[in-house]
Amino acid sequence: MAAAIGPVVPRVKLGAAEGLEVSKIGLGCVGMSATYGPPKPEPEMIKLIHHAVDLGVTFFDTSDFYGPHTNEILLGKAVKGGMREKVQIATKFGVRLKNDTLDIRGDPKYVREACEASLKRLDTDYIDLYYIHRIDTQVPIELTMEELKKLVEEGKVKHVGLSEASSSTIKRAHSVHPLTALQSEWSLWSRDLEQHIVPTCRELGIGIVPYSPLGRGFLAAGPTFIQNLSESDFRKRFPRFKPENLNENKKIYESICEMARMKRCTPAQLALAWVLTRGDEVCPIPGTTKIENLDQNIGALFVELTQEEMIQLESYAPADVVKGERHAFMSHTWMNSETPQLSNWTKENEILQP
Repeated sequence: MAAAIGPVVPRVKLGAAEGLEVSKIGLGCVGMSATYGPPKPEPEMIKLIHHAVDLGVTFFDTSDFYGPHTNEILLGKAVKGGMREKVQIATKFGVRLKNDTLDIRGDPKYVREACEASLKRLDTDYIDLYYIHRIDTQVPIELTMEELKKLVEEGKVKHVGLSEASSSTIKRAHSVHPLTALQSEWSLWSRDLEQHIVPTCRELGIGIVPYSPLGRGFLAAGPTFIQNLSESDFRKRFPRFKPENLNENKKIYESICEMARMKRCTPAQLALAWVLTRGDEVCPIPGTTKIENLDQNIGALFVELTQEEMIQLESYAPADVVKGERHAFMSHTWMNSETPQLSNWTKENEILQP
């Protein structure tokens, strides 16, 4: 049986060089403001954030893309005053939705504009961890990082991270300014980063922040949860949740449930406990809009897994068993994140930028 929730969540350090100390579990805030169905009532979400802080969760993840913009405003309201110094805010830039397609920007001018706008929405003087949300494959990563380096020097950003970046892009970015964290999807059924990206991060001393560690809720609640989503919920578009794939993928959930019953914990706790075993520098950010789910996620910290149990869990969802791509926009994941070489960049290229 998982032990009772303690009053304080353990701390971990992201990044080897002047790392950022955060709670071992963070809170993804995207579902609070559109994207995953209609926006939730602001007072309830602020209460949830305050409850998280009371339990020791201090690492909050947002983006200017969420809402768009409204999620940053919500988080800023929730942590204003004395609470701001107790928490670590991570936000992201570089993604906009235009005509149902993603518009990615990483040019220096946009980097600065996006940062200034996020600071205003968050109502803060600094961002603890500022990620490039997706890699602009039209601009050398070095140029994006140079502008982020300037923002660090100005005190507007404390730490820099990437999201969904390849091993080579990580190395090139890190050579300009030390990266504190890489955010990428990582769960029992999304493990494509393990072969090259995880070793690169560990070689360079970069923390790893898994998003969607519960498979966007599927590993916690199964196919019924997906079928009950509102039509405005973005998850309706994900390949793994299409009817033709859902029927096969439900077998993965059923296997997790069976082990969870034996362990006397919930499926969510079991799946999240697996992610938590990935390393001391790993900090998953499961999202929720419910206090009871937050409490349950924290309870995963107290679920102990043997080596045999971890291997068994992994056997439930190998890549050849999981049906459907993990993301609705696979072309904007780390698999397509190479940028032009800086040596080939010219002033003419800069003029062509938006």
